[in-house]
Amino acid sequence: MSEIITPALVSLDESLGTDKRAVIDALAARVAATGRATDAAALAADAWKREQTDETGLPGGIAIPHAKSAAVREATLAFARLKPGIDFGADDGPADLVFLIAAPDTAAEEHLAVLSQLARSFMREDFTAGLRSAATAEDVVALVTAAVSGTAAPAAAPAAAAAADSAHLIDGRPARIVAVTACATGIAHTFMAADALTAQGGKDGIDLIVEPQGSSGYKALDPKIIEAADAVIFAVDVDVREPQRFAGKPVVRASVKRGIEAPAQLVAEAIAAAKNPNAARVSGSAAAASTATSGAGESYGASIKRALLTGVSYMIPFVAGGGLLIALGFLLGGYTIAFDADKILGASTLWNLGDTSLIVYLGAVLFKIGALSFGFLVPALAGYIAYGMADRPGIAPGFVAGAVAGFMGAGFLGGIVGGLLAGVAARWLNGLDVPRWLRGLMPVVIIPLLGSIFASGLMLLVLGGPIAWLTKALNDWLSGLSGAGVIILGIILGLMMCFDLGGPVNKVAYAFATGNLAAGIAGDERYLQIMAAVMAAGMVPPLAMALASTVIDRKLFTEPERENGKAAWLLGAAFISEGAIPFAAADIFRVIPSMMLGGAVTGALSMAFAVTSKAPHGGVFVFFAIDNFWLWLVAIAAGTVVAAFSVVALKRFARRGSAANEGMSGANAVSPEAVSA
Repeated sequence: MSEIITPALVSLDESLGTDKRAVIDALAARVAATGRATDAAALAADAWKREQTDETGLPGGIAIPHAKSAAVREATLAFARLKPGIDFGADDGPADLVFLIAAPDTAAEEHLAVLSQLARSFMREDFTAGLRSAATAEDVVALVTAAVSGTAAPAAAPAAAAAADSAHLIDGRPARIVAVTACATGIAHTFMAADALTAQGGKDGIDLIVEPQGSSGYKALDPKIIEAADAVIFAVDVDVREPQRFAGKPVVRASVKRGIEAPAQLVAEAIAAAKNPNAARVSGSAAAASTATSGAGESYGASIKRALLTGVSYMIPFVAGGGLLIALGFLLGGYTIAFDADKILGASTLWNLGDTSLIVYLGAVLFKIGALSFGFLVPALAGYIAYGMADRPGIAPGFVAGAVAGFMGAGFLGGIVGGLLAGVAARWLNGLDVPRWLRGLMPVVIIPLLGSIFASGLMLLVLGGPIAWLTKALNDWLSGLSGAGVIILGIILGLMMCFDLGGPVNKVAYAFATGNLAAGIAGDERYLQIMAAVMAAGMVPPLAMALASTVIDRKLFTEPERENGKAAWLLGAAFISEGAIPFAAADIFRVIPSMMLGGAVTGALSMAFAVTSKAPHGGVFVFFAIDNFWLWLVAIAAGTVVAAFSVVALKRFARRGSAANEGMSGANAVSPEAVSA
């Protein structure tokens, strides 16, 4: 690998213009003049586009405009020491030290690692002081070379971590925080934020461990460290990779730049979130998190299980948004809007309604948007199952396989199979040891092409037909249920919804209901009954714990639990199961069986009353989408009362074993998220 910086790329105390665009243009021109970029204007445009997205000025008079660009031939640094400084957007004033970081759009991992090492040096005062005092361009090159090679002396570390003061203690011990940092390019800000947070943890005397997710890859935190953490900080500008590993943890979200500029505030916010039982939490379930490891340490079975949970969690927003829009369409336009929407939208506009009333026209608009959203249900399920197995390279083959499953009438079962096939193919292709020149094409061309051919080809040629037959057989069985069979189905769904409160069993029941909701809206009311039973049963746990802790017997619960109970009333009414999380985590063997009993009662009654719901989410707030609404409330109330008195009785008369008495906050805890989260 050639030198990443040369004297020709260094500008000392020269005027490069009066604003940051001029400085970026001048440094890009230097890169092109040395033959390291083919087009100075293209490189400058890419860096400027990144600058407009998020300014690159940092505290301490530093700016790091950067970009991945097709115009760059090899990873390069261009440096300018400016007098006077130029404003790059930092809160503390202009920047006098400016690095243009230019990386090829298919940069090799070793180049990215070098750039990341340099970025970490920006956090060291001795390094920046050396740049400001350098007499020649050669001195700058020597400083940078030492920094990227790791031979420069690291910043002096304190002899011992500071003792945590009371503000940084949780349960009498120093707080334990984990963090993830990631920026759009994964080169500079990612690692600077990681170092800033790590240093702040040392200053505060707490355990703070950071996982930088850079372009050159990342080393996942040990699951045991995540499990023991009190809270998590996501200082990111892009999606966190494998976020389900942190499921259920109190979370503070911020930009990666804030991780650099305000680490003390982020740490304080994370500790406050850890102490707040109603703080925002990472979506998902403890069951999903426990399997969410990466690399060779994860079994294939665990990978499949995690992928299925990932697919369902990403599918839910399509279902929830689409279902509520369809319900609103029915509210405004009547149920015939399902058949009339296309005709109304084809013949009318907002400015020329013709014979259509405005209310009916808006109902048609809402219904159509919701129906189109539902069209993504199976492709999204398949696409994100594949994503859960193979990361981003799996998305395109998964979506295509899901679309094929929908085309063949294989439904959500076909989406699951297609997503798994696409994930297997993409994961295998992504693991191939290919030449460096081909590496950049793999995720954008080779894997989508071959993965789609494999997964979708198998679906079309071999598997789609049998799965479609199985789907039809399942539909016919459900349509034939009556009497006791319907009630038994409601009991099973209620038990599943309350068994692990967002874990795999819960998600199977919820996915079954939402995956067939479109068929229910199309005319098969049995599926609408299933949706109503599933939502009702999912509301029981928070409502039951609210009733038990705030009304029936307050003395059986701690003060924090009573406060949680007050909030759980609203959470339960909205079908948000987070309200039951603190209770289940602290007393799993008495809370979960009680919730299951109540959920079974509610599921059975909802099915027996033939309640239907055209909305997959929203609880009592989507009353307009629920037929037999008052009977539905009776079913929920009955299950809530049964569950609440059951948990009170168990707390009064059933002694906990020693394991349970320790407060199930470790590996055996149920710390779930709501299915709706």
